[in-house]
Amino acid sequence: MLFLMASLAVCFSAAAQIDAQKAAAEAAKALEEAPKVEAPAAKPVYWNNSVMTQFNFGQSAFWNWAKGGNNNYAMTAYVDANANYTRDNISWKNRLQLDYGIMYSEDKPLIQKTKDRILLESTWGYKATKTLNYTASFTFLNQFSNGYVYKTPSVADATKQDWKDARVLKSGCFSPAYITLGLGMDWVPNNWLTINFAPITSGLTVVADEELRKNYGMELKSKYEDAPEPLLPSYYRSVRFEFGAQLKADAKVKINDNFDASTQLIIFSNYLHNPQNFRVNWDNRFMWKLNRFFTLTVTTNLIYDDTVLIVDEDHPDGRRLIQFSDALQFGFTYTFASKKK
Repeated sequence: MLFLMASLAVCFSAAAQIDAQKAAAEAAKALEEAPKVEAPAAKPVYWNNSVMTQFNFGQSAFWNWAKGGNNNYAMTAYVDANANYTRDNISWKNRLQLDYGIMYSEDKPLIQKTKDRILLESTWGYKATKTLNYTASFTFLNQFSNGYVYKTPSVADATKQDWKDARVLKSGCFSPAYITLGLGMDWVPNNWLTINFAPITSGLTVVADEELRKNYGMELKSKYEDAPEPLLPSYYRSVRFEFGAQLKADAKVKINDNFDASTQLIIFSNYLHNPQNFRVNWDNRFMWKLNRFFTLTVTTNLIYDDTVLIVDEDHPDGRRLIQFSDALQFGFTYTFASKKK
């Protein structure tokens, strides 16, 4: 009986093993015949976006200081936003720069403006060769608020209103504003340098404030072209049309993780009036990253425009000069950027 029971156990075990193998084979066959589910393809990314924000603050204070001095406070804000599109042979680059600064000094009861710029650039391109692109570019340059030269009032114990009355208006929103549209080509020899030449460039210079039109080279209205001196501000046009050629070079170099340098040079020649007198704008920015959030920044701006007259006490009729400014700033910097996939 023991032998019979052992024999039966072996038979049942063998049958169970055969059934298990058969079930496993059928399951494997079913898996092979089942429709395969493919992983979804990665969605292409055509836009690359970034926004750099920077806030700088400066302060000087004096207590019982024999050499003299005025307590002052300064603050500037800078935004550099980029939105770039690339797909096949088409590219579209957009950049918006907003720059504004103010200062308060105890010797003047007014907040003075130190920086003010709105610069929008947009360039559409179509690849012609490995390093050349056909381009159509648009540029808009303006400012937020009025700019003044602050003169000392001639009255004793001058009030805030006396200081306001003594200041001289030099610029304002849309006074001036520059709008250009150019057709040409980009040369991009590497990823840090772009040179654009637009032999067909049209431009508009807008000066909305009548008092400033003469200083920014606006033309006389046709009915006042033969008017005798002195000419009234209302005699000048608010818009000047220009047609010429423009050369623009942009370079941005990252020396290491802590140092960035960028420069932009724009040269414009007006075919319609004194084409040999180039209009030049040259901006430079150098940034040292001290840690994750704080940077030391040096900026320079150079402008030459023979249509702009610099008026002062010694030259009431104005004169043409090279304009230059520079700034050394310490502040907070943070960049928002699209995620890389």
